[in-house]
Amino acid sequence: MHFMDAKSAIKETFGLSNMVLNSYIGDLTDAELLRRPGAGCNHVAWQLGHLISSECGLLNGIQAGAAPKLPDGFEAKHSKENTASDQASDFCTKQEYLDLAGKVHEAVIALLDSYPEHKLDEPSPEHFRSMFPTMGSMFLLIATHSMMHAGQIVPIRRELGKPVVI
Repeated sequence: MHFMDAKSAIKETFGLSNMVLNSYIGDLTDAELLRRPGAGCNHVAWQLGHLISSECGLLNGIQAGAAPKLPDGFEAKHSKENTASDQASDFCTKQEYLDLAGKVHEAVIALLDSYPEHKLDEPSPEHFRSMFPTMGSMFLLIATHSMMHAGQIVPIRRELGKPVVI
């Protein structure tokens, strides 16, 4: 009998979260990525960039240099300070987001594959520790972060008359 180990569970969770997010954005146009699910909410383009930037930051928090380098200005355009922007020129196309996310996801899996399982129980970096106390919980945050945002896309899909995908 085979039992799922921690790294396999993290990978499956990561895959499921990304499948849900990709299903929700799959038929959205670049213009539709600038839709907001409600007043005071961030539009989809900002959220996609935030997920990519955050994943890179978390990866580098686990192991310095593990994340791919993002394009110049990318992090600033997807920072909390730029959430009010609706300027299409501040954001990427859906394909650009998908391509960047793919590179980051490859880096996540590569780091997880090479990461010694016994180190998953080690303390996380100090500034993450209050919410994510271990290195394993840092990987779990990466694996679930997109699911935290995916639900915000559903109201946009309904408003646009898009089909139910999940």
